[in-house]
Amino acid sequence: MGNDSNVMITRRETLRRVGFAAGFTALGGGTFVARALGAGAPVKVGVITDLTGVIGFAGPANVNIAKLVADDINGGGGLLGRRLELIVVDSASDPTIGVTKAKALVEQHNVDVVLGGITSAMRNAIKGVIVDGGKLYIYPQLYEGLECQSNVFCTGPTPNQQAEPLVPWLIANGGRKFYLPSSDYVWPHGLNRAVRATVEKNGGEIVGEEYFPLDATDFPETVEKIRSSGTNVVFNTIIPPGLAPFLAQLYAAGFTRSGGRLACVYFDENLLNVIPPEHMEGLASCLDYFETIDDGFSNELAARYKRKFPGTTARFAGGNASTGMYRGLTMWANAVREADSLERAAVSAALEHARIGAGPGGPAEMVPGQHHVRMNMYVAVATKGRYEIAKKLGTIDPKECT
Repeated sequence: MGNDSNVMITRRETLRRVGFAAGFTALGGGTFVARALGAGAPVKVGVITDLTGVIGFAGPANVNIAKLVADDINGGGGLLGRRLELIVVDSASDPTIGVTKAKALVEQHNVDVVLGGITSAMRNAIKGVIVDGGKLYIYPQLYEGLECQSNVFCTGPTPNQQAEPLVPWLIANGGRKFYLPSSDYVWPHGLNRAVRATVEKNGGEIVGEEYFPLDATDFPETVEKIRSSGTNVVFNTIIPPGLAPFLAQLYAAGFTRSGGRLACVYFDENLLNVIPPEHMEGLASCLDYFETIDDGFSNELAARYKRKFPGTTARFAGGNASTGMYRGLTMWANAVREADSLERAAVSAALEHARIGAGPGGPAEMVPGQHHVRMNMYVAVATKGRYEIAKKLGTIDPKECT
């Protein structure tokens, strides 16, 4: 893939050369570079995500959608007349490894922006390295809120966009007694504060709130507490590897068969593939995108994703940060064009009011001064192994950093 600006290359040939099969070149140590053709020095975009480890199921879709957006940008002439070079590193579900990889993006590759991180623990570990290194950081995942640092932008849903609309729906379609089984790290603690406040505001009751080590896989005492307390709604924030065992043990105890309602706001179509459908029948989720929404652009984007990555098991979905990755990279590119610069302060100022007229789930826009995105949200219910849209919530503000 030559860099000679005197070589004339057709748009069709450019798109062919940056196709997925030839797009990733191994650098070693779990690092890959996707190179697109264009004139001049490349614009470098760093993507850090979990491709291996316990969260490794979520990262590949982030890489895929970043590649799709990068190829679109390069096919349209690049940024500032230069090709975009996508550099991907594997944080391996380990914040310590994530810090090392983030440093490599900043110091070795000198990227112009970094997007990624799935867990809040990862975000908290890497954001200082990125921002202190003079780079802009975009966090694409749904999370617990309260990330208000300069030069950090968040493009996934916040508790106001998930818990506040979902809890009243759960009370109306499940009951008032809630149990909160949780993994013991930043996101569940933060989200549960919002859930508790919203449950109590709407006349409900929290009958139990428990936290487990990330590697916990056995929950008999908790399942018995749920059964004996008359819990109506289990609002789950246990993550893999404990998720599947917990749902299996809860199902075996007859919770859903006796009328109980499951809820989990990160549970997307990828997880529908790996857990027996009967274990999560009736589970309610609240996300910015589901495959079954009725939105023309979203449907075409999903179809393009499937055509570009045939055979992939990493589905484009709302719970694994890939929708926020699409939003974040597209908004950042629009901000670069508006600023006519890659200088951080100029791009950050433009990103404050960036918007996209179409995206996964619908249009979206950054709320000035909040560094978070106003977007459409949906409640969906797992039914026989697929999601059915239960309620279109419309556009919801993040209400962060006010």
